Amino acid sequence: MIRSRPWRALLAFGLPFLWLALVITWELTCPLATDDALAVRIPLCGAFLAAVVSLCATVRLGPLRELKQAREVARATQQALLRPLPARLEGLAVAAGQLSASPGATVGGDLYEAVSTVHGVRIVIGDVRGHGLPAIGAVAAVLGSFREAAHDECELGGVMRRLERALERHLRERSRAEHPAAGGADPENPLAEEFVTVLLIEISAAGELRAVNCGHPWPYRLHGSAVPLSVADPLPPLGPFPLPATIPLQNCGRLLPGEALVLHTDGAADARDSRGRFFPLEEVLATAALHTPVSPVEVIDRVHRSLLRHTGGRLSDDVALLVLRNDRSRVPVQPGAVQAVRARR
Repeated sequence: MIRSRPWRALLAFGLPFLWLALVITWELTCPLATDDALAVRIPLCGAFLAAVVSLCATVRLGPLRELKQAREVARATQQALLRPLPARLEGLAVAAGQLSASPGATVGGDLYEAVSTVHGVRIVIGDVRGHGLPAIGAVAAVLGSFREAAHDECELGGVMRRLERALERHLRERSRAEHPAAGGADPENPLAEEFVTVLLIEISAAGELRAVNCGHPWPYRLHGSAVPLSVADPLPPLGPFPLPATIPLQNCGRLLPGEALVLHTDGAADARDSRGRFFPLEEVLATAALHTPVSPVEVIDRVHRSLLRHTGGRLSDDVALLVLRNDRSRVPVQPGAVQAVRARR
């Protein structure tokens, strides 16, 4: 909660009232107040009007200042949670963008991150059920765990298990805070309706794609067309059910040079127009894929514009997009190496 300093509030409200009291005292006690001359009446009316305007401005601008400060805090919170991604990451062109379903909101329940590790570039995208402060807490728990586990864990399954444990701790702490009658004991089913869909992607130096999916929409591969990266059934979202003893890893082929990968939350695919028709995300991405090379920034801009046009600017859920294009290329064989090979033959 943002609070103004007491002396500033006293000054802001006290000065207009003091000025108004002086004007009233003048009108009641000063002999000139009874003078009908315009040279006296005009300054008196001006002073009274200035006092009223100052008072109204103070009453109006005070909440506006606090609202501006609140938005600045929210913007700083968003940048701390969803840090701006680098434009390039280990030979990959990267872009990300969000649309909020709440007017003026800057932080929602969507999350994404991409980091370079010794295991390759690792990406997470997810969607927390709900909005507001509870969703922000879950986003912070999952992202904070991912930023450490992505570097520490050799396998994506290990990363996902770390995210599960972080979410479980967060839900237990929230449940204890919201149900103090339990005496600080762990509840039997802490916030059983809370869940997070999470997709983990790993892109190796050779462009090999591996994924672990817990209830999240599969991304699209763009290269002249838009094709889902996989059609395998994902695991359940994190929260309601524990992860299996063995977490299945999906091998999704290679991301070739020039190809792009589009990760998204379900707010894009589930958006509807006034007639109840779903947003044609795959068609929009297929159109974007016709322009080569695919620009990650332009893909996000095209989807956002098409989505707002489809829904009439009334989104029912937050939308997050993350696009990566493989700009890596094979190192050309040096002429000397070719001659050496021929000499051996």
